Amino acid sequence: MTPIIGILGGGQLGLMLLQAAIDWNLRVHILDPDPEAPCRTLCTEFMQGSLTDYDTVYRFGQGVDVLTIEIERVNVEALEALEREGKRVFPQPSVIRVIQDKRQQKQFYQHHNLPTADFILTENRADVARVALERPDFFPAFHKLGRDGYDGRGVQRIATIADVDKAFDAPGVLERAVDFDKELAVIVARNERGDVQTFPTVEMVFHPELNLVDYLFAPAQLPDAINQQAQDIARQTADALGIVGLLAVELFLDKQGSILLNEVAPRPHNSGHHTMRANVTSQFEQHWRAILNYPLGDTSSYQPAAMVNLLGEDGHTGPAVYEGLETLLAMTGVFPFFYGKALTKPFRKMGHVTVMDSSLDALREKVERVKAGIRVVSA
Repeated sequence: MTPIIGILGGGQLGLMLLQAAIDWNLRVHILDPDPEAPCRTLCTEFMQGSLTDYDTVYRFGQGVDVLTIEIERVNVEALEALEREGKRVFPQPSVIRVIQDKRQQKQFYQHHNLPTADFILTENRADVARVALERPDFFPAFHKLGRDGYDGRGVQRIATIADVDKAFDAPGVLERAVDFDKELAVIVARNERGDVQTFPTVEMVFHPELNLVDYLFAPAQLPDAINQQAQDIARQTADALGIVGLLAVELFLDKQGSILLNEVAPRPHNSGHHTMRANVTSQFEQHWRAILNYPLGDTSSYQPAAMVNLLGEDGHTGPAVYEGLETLLAMTGVFPFFYGKALTKPFRKMGHVTVMDSSLDALREKVERVKAGIRVVSA
């Protein structure tokens, strides 16, 4: 009998997981705090409730056979209780617990000899000020909240002691800024048998102000040795965690040609959205393969691709309108995907566009046309 699968979170990642699940006739239940969540009409059963409340998560988990997530901000204690009672929870609660706290993440990398930027754990803003006085050579640096940072929130650049007031007055990690050449990502899948498969390395270009991905190119243009280094570190990280499911591994390529581990996410990720069109197996299908302990799929790409995030326009809040859709649909090799969010607001993720072409130059030109050709505004 087909197992009932529960997803904690009903946003855009859950929506894309559901679309892949429909191909296999999987029965999927969704828990989300938003009664208008994008997943609400496609899932087998929808439950409105908090993802961080113990009783709500525990009760939801009792009604499914396999439990997974589309967001890390969930009640781990409830997942641990369900796991002890025999529920299959992937990624495992122990993995989520490490990744929920960036302080634990950095210590985990250090303990497992995974290369990462120098860091100092801080308890409050005063700690950051003390470091600025005692070790001015450590700056510029980034101060990251230990918990609850998401999509660029919870990160502040501290260039000098003059910026200390920007630091968070809460437990965090102060990370020396990396003088990098490129920001990269590798998505890894790992099933219960320990089989591992990686997607091709991608190069991400971040929005200059929002600290989230503006667009990316896949595969990244890298020397073979550098690409192999990125792929190896991603695999080593997944194996060290012992994760079952997907792991998105964000990396820096520094000016010296070395790869450094930045952050990880234990779920489908923005850096893999293009795989829905550009790869033999999408990251979403691969997630189901991994957590259901099926053979992992072929991750090879059909041709070079790019992915452009569609963000709500600044100054627009209200019912979403996609201006320029006809322009996009008239372009060959351009595939828009909208997230089913009724309301837009400034810089909210409202969709993405996958762009494909056999020529990298043509791909770059198409990306610029896409970025100029569509806007998400309010009615």
